[in-house]
Amino acid sequence: MTRILSRLAAFNLLVLLTAFVVGWISFSRGSLRNPDDRTYLLHVYLGLIAVITSLAVHGLIFIYFLGTGRWVKEVAIAYRIPDQPLPKLTRDLKRRTFPPALTAMLVPIAAAAAGAGVATRQWGWHSHALLALVSILVNVWAFWVEYRSVAINAGVIDDVMREVDRIRAERGLPSNAEAIRQDEADQT
Repeated sequence: MTRILSRLAAFNLLVLLTAFVVGWISFSRGSLRNPDDRTYLLHVYLGLIAVITSLAVHGLIFIYFLGTGRWVKEVAIAYRIPDQPLPKLTRDLKRRTFPPALTAMLVPIAAAAAGAGVATRQWGWHSHALLALVSILVNVWAFWVEYRSVAINAGVIDDVMREVDRIRAERGLPSNAEAIRQDEADQT
């Protein structure tokens, strides 16, 4: 998951930065009030893509931690693995990661809303530009927190699997990998 997150984060940051730069180019050219200059429209589309990718990437983090947290909890219950340290650590990681992820989703939405305010001449451009910059910074911070948490969580999952294999060996059962191979062989 860390590799997937890295790639998605890089793409999202690229789109955020591109929308930001094109926004400044649009502003410097006055393309909002010039129908012949398509730079403003490009900025709007890039901004929408940036918001959607921010929602998608950080939403994926929510889904990842909800799913893996539930899996760790279920396995811990099934194998009577104590709550401390592994299941508790997954909950702590989720609690540490969700606020930055949610913030990284909401700030770009606010930037887009401010951009709509600029487009309708209800707001000044300063708030939109500031929120766009904050969107980039918050996303960088959130990705750093998320990456670290996902990497730790991957270790927790590996530790749970080792503990399951240890418990299965104590009970005279085949390892988890062997049980899966046997199950696949039985299905063919």
